[in-house]
Amino acid sequence: MANPSLPKSGGDPGITPLSPSHIQQSDTDQVQSGPSFVVVVAIDFGTTSSGYAYAFTKEPECIHTMRRWEGGDPGVSNQKTPTTILLTPDRKFHSFGYAARDFYHDLDPSESKHWLYLEKFKMKLHTTANLSIDTEIHAANGKRVKALDIFAYALAFFKEQALKELSDQTGSEFDNSNVRWVITVPAIWKMPAKQFMREAAYKSALVSRENPEQLIIALEPEAASIYCRKLRLHQMVDLGTQTTQNGFSPNENMGSGMTQGDRYVVMDCGGGTVDLTVHQIRLPEGHLKELYKASGGPYGSIGVDYEFEKLLCKIFGQDFIDQFKIKRPAAWVDLMIAFESRKRAAAPDRTNPLNINLPFSFIDYYKKFRGHSVDHALRKSNVDFVKWSSQGMLRMTPDAMNNLFKPTIDHIIQHLTELFEKPEVSDIKFLFLVGGFAESALLQQAVQNMLRGRSRIIIPHDVGLTILKGAVLFGLDPSVIKVRRSPLTYGVGVLNRFVEGKHPPEKLLIKDGTRWCTDVFDTFIAADQSVALGEMVKRSYTPAKPSQQIIVIHVYCSEKESVGFISEPGVRKCGTLRLDVSGTESSAPRREIQTLMKFGDTEIRAMAVDVSTGRTVKASIDFLSH
Repeated sequence: MANPSLPKSGGDPGITPLSPSHIQQSDTDQVQSGPSFVVVVAIDFGTTSSGYAYAFTKEPECIHTMRRWEGGDPGVSNQKTPTTILLTPDRKFHSFGYAARDFYHDLDPSESKHWLYLEKFKMKLHTTANLSIDTEIHAANGKRVKALDIFAYALAFFKEQALKELSDQTGSEFDNSNVRWVITVPAIWKMPAKQFMREAAYKSALVSRENPEQLIIALEPEAASIYCRKLRLHQMVDLGTQTTQNGFSPNENMGSGMTQGDRYVVMDCGGGTVDLTVHQIRLPEGHLKELYKASGGPYGSIGVDYEFEKLLCKIFGQDFIDQFKIKRPAAWVDLMIAFESRKRAAAPDRTNPLNINLPFSFIDYYKKFRGHSVDHALRKSNVDFVKWSSQGMLRMTPDAMNNLFKPTIDHIIQHLTELFEKPEVSDIKFLFLVGGFAESALLQQAVQNMLRGRSRIIIPHDVGLTILKGAVLFGLDPSVIKVRRSPLTYGVGVLNRFVEGKHPPEKLLIKDGTRWCTDVFDTFIAADQSVALGEMVKRSYTPAKPSQQIIVIHVYCSEKESVGFISEPGVRKCGTLRLDVSGTESSAPRREIQTLMKFGDTEIRAMAVDVSTGRTVKASIDFLSH
């Protein structure tokens, strides 16, 4: 038995300084007990576009991507639909995707300003520092709505669509309890954002709080990796050779392309973020091991849209653009759609200009606002690579378009360069480029120039659906990724016996004649530490008073690998561990609550047991700020 623990100042429970122990469970313990699901449905909830795919557990090889959506865009052939939501003026859900966009577009401007149209809202979860259940986002008309409601509406929409399709497939009403749901999120998302997604799923009745294992959170590049490791030659393009000939490149005969111990990088380039994962494959099972913690940043393709907006501000004035977005929100959406299709036509060797349609109301409103024409504004602006064409279009030189990509692509290349300099990231055989932005020829060329043949660059044929298909495979077998790396260092503050010369004097606390050192950081897991699936971190806690019903322990985190004290710079409180010990009172003089935490999964989980009675204690770990 460890030393009896002491109540910490501030009413925190005393924390028994047990020696850290990691329990490695055998693989057989990991078979997820509980209900067996008939089908796995994965939702790829993207910044710019979303979709779902599914597979029946009886035919795991056969992945169905969702039916075609109504109202696709010219030049964008995809099974996914734009991540756009429309709410009525009284804030009720109206429509999602193309339907939302088309309806909003057809509204009269006097009406449309009362409707709430939202797009690209997923990035809010990445950029909000203290994300909470009450975090708000802005609709196109400037009004604020609760982010949780919007995410829940979107998930409810996908639930309805998928169940309808499954009912049609099976010929009878399909029951939601037969579905295992998977939602994809960027790997670089912090725990609060992942938990927020789960809360939205509970709110949307996708799954219930009583049955949390019906939902799995999947990490986007991990899902892509699971899919990529199974690729056959005819399902991908090798950028180096640019060949796929009847599934057989003349110079290669690589079967599935992967050999034992191969190391590869998956670069998931989406609308909002670029996410990189480094994996090593263990054959024959194809299990994956993460070699370096997930990295990346907000360098998705919407960065290009943002540069286009900056260019418009430069030509027409920030004051006008800000007003136009609020007063004519539907026309602004139209303009960005027109830009999107030209953005996809950008290429390194393009020589002819790109024309972007300006909506009539832009031209009209500008004249009212400024008293002169759009044509005049272009002539007097010092932007010489954008001209006005008599057909009512902005005419951009290919260089002007390529310049809009430059800041975003520069960020990505800088990140990739730094990643490849890490000692853990050596001997990389393949780089898989996935996600919608991976289709960009400009990005492909930049990556090729940076790698200079160090790794083979592979692009799956259905690059926009790679994550979706991989997420289905992950839902069918979540234990395929055996080892992950912790993105942060996690721990709690404890009291340790004060050691002269080792501990700083200002941390000394004398209690009942014993000398204690306060604020000691007890590390559960360190940043970039390998954690196997099912590995547990075990600690024991004792209620400060026998009558205590709930123990609340603050969890701290840091980007640094080694942390001594919770008061160090860069260490922040990031969550709370709650142990509900009510109903476990016992006659034992001192109750020991043994807590087990799992860090090897895509989400951090906690379990607890009252040692004297052997009864389970309700344990939860909460990362959303309240």
